[in-house]
Amino acid sequence: MGDLKNPRAIYAKGILFLVLGGLAGGLILVDNPKWSTAGLLAICVWAFCRSYYFAFYVIEHYVDAQYRFAGILHFLRYCWHRTAGQKEHKHGPH
Repeated sequence: MGDLKNPRAIYAKGILFLVLGGLAGGLILVDNPKWSTAGLLAICVWAFCRSYYFAFYVIEHYVDAQYRFAGILHFLRYCWHRTAGQKEHKHGPH
């Protein structure tokens, strides 16, 4: 599958993510209408947004300028190979 390049489709995708997140969060609060649930949900959303920012922007701009992201699985594979490479470099090839 190629990259999405149509601006209208990109905006539609962004809006759909926003609607999906709003519906999911709303349904959680309807199911359990407590301030503690709302607070924990807000912390959860904030923390995942920050981790996404870290995984893509921070790594690319402050840790490894060669890194270009393609998604969460790509980032996890990057971390796995980076960790495995450091272990091999530290202990030598087996």
